[in-house]
Amino acid sequence: MEHIRIIAPGDPGFDWLYDLYMQSFPVHEQRLRERQEGVLGHPEYHCDLLCQGETRVGLLMWWAGPGFRNVEHFAIAPQLRGQSWGSRALREFLAEGDPVVLEIDPPEDPVSRRRKGFYEGLGLVSNPWPHIHPPYRLEFSGHALEVMTFPGGWDEGQYRRFARYLDETVMADRPQKVAGA
Repeated sequence: MEHIRIIAPGDPGFDWLYDLYMQSFPVHEQRLRERQEGVLGHPEYHCDLLCQGETRVGLLMWWAGPGFRNVEHFAIAPQLRGQSWGSRALREFLAEGDPVVLEIDPPEDPVSRRRKGFYEGLGLVSNPWPHIHPPYRLEFSGHALEVMTFPGGWDEGQYRRFARYLDETVMADRPQKVAGA
């Protein structure tokens, strides 16, 4: 599967990718378009359009962190879901070597439990560290997510390094509430 890295909003495929992003994630888990466009140029950020030949399969948005890769968003085009495209894309990504970390919704309903099972089937494991993802937009608060890693679980020091990277790098563009406002 080919990964086409999008580095500017005018790159071919960005509009398709951003539309899939908006369809696939709840609004509280999305950057506003101008913020998404702004982060494209960050050297550690990879906004990959997943393709098989001429077919646009999905998106994989990830960060090259210090000793790990952080999957921020991953989605397969709706018409291709359930056809093993997601498993294939992630297996290839995981096989590249560096440890991988991603966050999922707590498994509290059938959809989130199925999603967790999907990741576990690929070898990711859940970690026990309580985790709140910072808000992407001013109108939302941070939200609880479960941290999964590959290969194997992480100790508290590894988790803290990831949490610091998430706060200081991945979410560095987040809007800040003004005190007293």
